[in-house]
Amino acid sequence: MSDDWNPKTKLVHAGTRRSQYNEVSEAIFLTQGFVYERAEDAEARFLSLGEDEYIYARYGNPTVRMFEDRIAALEGAEDAFATASGMAAVNGALFSGLKAGDHVVAARALFGSCLYICETLLRRFGVEVSLVDGTDIAAWRSAVRPETKLCFLEAISNPTLEVIDIRAVADIAHENGALLMVDNVFATPVFQRTLALGADVVIYSATKHIDGQGRCLGGVVLGTREFIRGTLEPYLKHTGGALSPFNAWVLLKGMETLALRCEAEARTALALARALGNHPALARVIYPFLPDHPQYDLAQRQMSAGGTVLSLDLKGGKAAAFRFLNGLKIVTISNNLGDAKSIITHPATTTHQRLTPEHRAVLGIGDGLVRLSVGLEDEADLIADVQDALSRV
Repeated sequence: MSDDWNPKTKLVHAGTRRSQYNEVSEAIFLTQGFVYERAEDAEARFLSLGEDEYIYARYGNPTVRMFEDRIAALEGAEDAFATASGMAAVNGALFSGLKAGDHVVAARALFGSCLYICETLLRRFGVEVSLVDGTDIAAWRSAVRPETKLCFLEAISNPTLEVIDIRAVADIAHENGALLMVDNVFATPVFQRTLALGADVVIYSATKHIDGQGRCLGGVVLGTREFIRGTLEPYLKHTGGALSPFNAWVLLKGMETLALRCEAEARTALALARALGNHPALARVIYPFLPDHPQYDLAQRQMSAGGTVLSLDLKGGKAAAFRFLNGLKIVTISNNLGDAKSIITHPATTTHQRLTPEHRAVLGIGDGLVRLSVGLEDEADLIADVQDALSRV
């Protein structure tokens, strides 16, 4: 691979390993274990792994390694470790480098499962967590203290689409000797160079845009070789969060079209957001590349497009939201995102239902809020479907 290759070329070719058969499509190595010619070879490999040497699929696999190398090349990371799901990636990235007595500062607007890890699991094991308004840089600065080891945020929050100033938070973390860890799912590796903005660790649920067709689970953590192999790998290989070789192959195939899909979906998302801007059934349309978004200028600086997701706040609360969802013909009701099919969900009763009404109110997740992940359908058809369903509200 050439370092001069552009992202779309890396998405097709980076990390490819060919067997003696010189296959065009990447090979699937569906094996848990690996054979040694001699007992001495097994002993040597357990002492120190050479290039392209493997012991057990929980530790690594050639197909999985192709996926790790490809996403690392795209992200500009030194290394990557693939996991069984996006939440396995979040869990491993957070737990592997923390111990009792450490302190974490995290944005309060997080996916429900990420909040559970921060508010419940980390605290259960003696890690103190402070949740702050991620868009308030002064709040980050005030919350950081000498024992802070980590700052954690979603580049674009789920589902209210707040955009956080990554460089500013990175500067605060680094001034205090802490790492900045960013869940970059909504911004995607296509639209944002998160490591270049100052993040130390980047996390993806590969289930979303990287697969992009609703087929399998997967996750990945990217960062320095020291963090990935020295801190993260020992934790994950002993706790079992490994990605399956078959899923790694599916994700490799997904990466070949990742840029094409994300760019098309983002164009339609922006067109849909503009078309709905003054609709009488809506209290607001939330999309980072709309000029009325609170962090519009920041989004323009950090990202090359506004992403594939928008949120709609219906004036009539839950009843109006449900009538709207039930009136859609093209858009599918489901709780995934980043799919080739347009998908919509009602966060207050699905992804964030375990939060108290008061907590949801603080996060801006009202009963009328719906999250719409835009797919690859015809733009005019999708706009017409959404407008028709809104007319029924």
